[in-house]
Amino acid sequence: MAAPKKGRQGTQGRPGRTLALILIAIVALTGGMFASGHSTPRLGIDLAGGTSITLQAKNEPGQKNAINPTNMNTAVDIMNRRVNGLGVTEAEVQTQGDSNIIVNIPKGTNSEQAREQVGTTAKLYFRPVLTTEVSGGDPAASPSPSASSSASTGSDKDTDKDKATDKATSSASPSATSSTQGRAVTDALKADPTPSGSGSASSSPSASPSASTDPATAKLQAEYTALDCTKKTVRAKAGDGAKASDPTVACGQNSQGQWQKYILGPAEVEGTDVDKASALFDTQGAAGWKVTMDFTSKGAKKFASITGKLAQNQSPQNQFAIVLDGEVVSDPYVSQALTGGSAEISGSFKQQEAEDLANMLSYGALPLTFTEASVDTVTAALGGEQLEAGLIAGAIGLALVIIYLVAYYRGLSLIAIASLLVSAVMTYVIMSLLGPAIGFALNLPAVCGAIVAIGITADSFIVFFERIRDEIREGRTLRPAVERGWPRARRTILVSDFVSFLAAAVLFVVTVGKVQGFAFTLGLTTLLDVVVVFFFTKPLMTIVARKKFFAEGHSWSGLDPKRLGVQPPLRRTRRVSAPVDTKEA
Repeated sequence: MAAPKKGRQGTQGRPGRTLALILIAIVALTGGMFASGHSTPRLGIDLAGGTSITLQAKNEPGQKNAINPTNMNTAVDIMNRRVNGLGVTEAEVQTQGDSNIIVNIPKGTNSEQAREQVGTTAKLYFRPVLTTEVSGGDPAASPSPSASSSASTGSDKDTDKDKATDKATSSASPSATSSTQGRAVTDALKADPTPSGSGSASSSPSASPSASTDPATAKLQAEYTALDCTKKTVRAKAGDGAKASDPTVACGQNSQGQWQKYILGPAEVEGTDVDKASALFDTQGAAGWKVTMDFTSKGAKKFASITGKLAQNQSPQNQFAIVLDGEVVSDPYVSQALTGGSAEISGSFKQQEAEDLANMLSYGALPLTFTEASVDTVTAALGGEQLEAGLIAGAIGLALVIIYLVAYYRGLSLIAIASLLVSAVMTYVIMSLLGPAIGFALNLPAVCGAIVAIGITADSFIVFFERIRDEIREGRTLRPAVERGWPRARRTILVSDFVSFLAAAVLFVVTVGKVQGFAFTLGLTTLLDVVVVFFFTKPLMTIVARKKFFAEGHSWSGLDPKRLGVQPPLRRTRRVSAPVDTKEA
């Protein structure tokens, strides 16, 4: 009998270290799961209940190629903002195919309100700022500027050099530590100077709402006083019902992450007046990231008119707010009329901030409308029944696999069951962690994928066990049989799992919606099968091969040579020659 090669002896010499490695990994993942506060997988809408809305994009007349990945992704971002404004923390908004958007809203949300929010076109307005302050701050406070931004020369070639290089101190609010969210637009928009919290510095009679006894103005001032933008539910309702031609209140976040509240005048420029917007990095002026805007001919006239008026006012009445769906996304200030039909918004932008603002500005002019293709409502009770049915099916399948393993492999079934438990624990923990990490939700097809994975995982054990039995049938003892059977089993397991993973990957790419949950779970469990077989099943088998119960082929070990049909080797004996009688001559 050939002895195992020296290199293979090294793999069986320290299986305990490999087992310790995977057990440490499991403990670390489990600890991370409990530390994150998400000890259960996030359930999809079909299991937790909720509303699923399918929206179909349509081109506006004259805009044949408006439905493209860029516009669709921007629409998804805007709808995410709208759904989050409803206080929904686990909603899903994703594209489906080339022209559909799926919005899944979990239970506990007003489905009618959600349908109204996500199904309408984004509303983008440029409104003059009448007054602003940090929500909850002291409007009478005199701020100390904490940031500054230089003016951008932009496309205005006639700008005075002293003015172009002059740095204006800035603060977006009367807080002593806050800085503005305002940016520079071309060479005339800079971070706003120290504002007056009440906005009374303007010569405009409407600059200070409290100065008027008009009931509408008094109501607006009362809304502004009571407005607390630090609360999500309050922000979502700020300015509800206000028309574009009416003054309104709004909320916005400054560059320091503080929420500000505003009183805004009637809309002077609409989002449809913006022809295009893009984020660029200023390599010449070293101004960093900036956002460029080009207006339509009609929009250019409106923008020139409003900037001319704002430039004559004092802060904050020289600011205009870019308002998307009722929320202020930027509030630059103006020092001169901008008549070129284009503008640049620059300042201390990060790349993502510049791209987000450009997308928002673009969405106001996006030639897309959406119609409801379908609305499905799943009750929590129905979702619970589906989850219960899925778990029962999984339990039945697992029980059948265990019964088969015990009946056929006897003692070896303990190794298989332990490996299944390790695989199940790792799958559960990783699914729980993927919920908050990437938004993975366990839906019914995903549960089906996990059930199918039970068979895939058990198949790997069976391949390994059968290779070991083949080696024993050839007359080898258990320890050499394990080491000689493993390379052959390993190749088969890797090929089988590769095919399964490839099928899951293709299914995930070419399908959409809930079927992707099945593909994702199938691919995840296939990868975990490789990990468990290599780092748990094989080392554990190496250890038990040293135990007398298995090594001597006990009848209940599953490795009994008699049950495997091993024939005892034939012993060759020397033939005894018969005595030969000597003949006498």
